[in-house]
Amino acid sequence: MTKAELLALVKSDFDLIKRKLTISKSYQRINGADMITSPKTEKSNRVIDMPKFLCDEMEGYFGMFYSLADDTRLFHISKSYLHHEMDRGCKKAGVKRVRIHDDRVIIGASQKKPSKIKGLQMILSYYFLQ
Repeated sequence: MTKAELLALVKSDFDLIKRKLTISKSYQRINGADMITSPKTEKSNRVIDMPKFLCDEMEGYFGMFYSLADDTRLFHISKSYLHHEMDRGCKKAGVKRVRIHDDRVIIGASQKKPSKIKGLQMILSYYFLQ
């Protein structure tokens, strides 16, 4: 998942019962305005499986809102803020900094290097559960 796809997520993209996440849009900041656009390519539209721990985390995150409409963006932050928080989370977790875009590579390699996926889980949990 890219940063733009992450920042475009809304509650209705998550099916916590089936443990699926639908990725079908992208967040852009164009001329100072927040825009939700279609992904760059047709292949970018996809449904991915979510591990149970992530479904549990997202259910808890949704519960933190007083009221959350299905079409409300979940993360009202900028890409630069995301970079800053990743740096801060890596430092606090004591793991080597990864580029935000590298998350797909690390998750794909998790079978061979479980310590890297655990580090990423720690960073993301720290960031999203503050």
